[in-house]
Amino acid sequence: MAQKNEGEGNKTAARHYNEDQHRFAQSGAVDQKAKEAERAIDSGEGKELQHAEKVGKSHAKGEDPALKKR
Repeated sequence: MAQKNEGEGNKTAARHYNEDQHRFAQSGAVDQKAKEAERAIDSGEGKELQHAEKVGKSHAKGEDPALKKR
């Protein structure tokens, strides 16, 4: 099945992503996944994960000013 081109920004994909995120948040698995992430950081994989985070942040334009208004 071919997908319709929705132009700039794919509203269907965005809706699916948002629905999936909402289902995950409501699933009760958030705490479990946070604990798994903490264990990964404390494991031998930790340095690689911290490097990946640093690389990702280097691409960012900066913090959202709205976050500081809270």
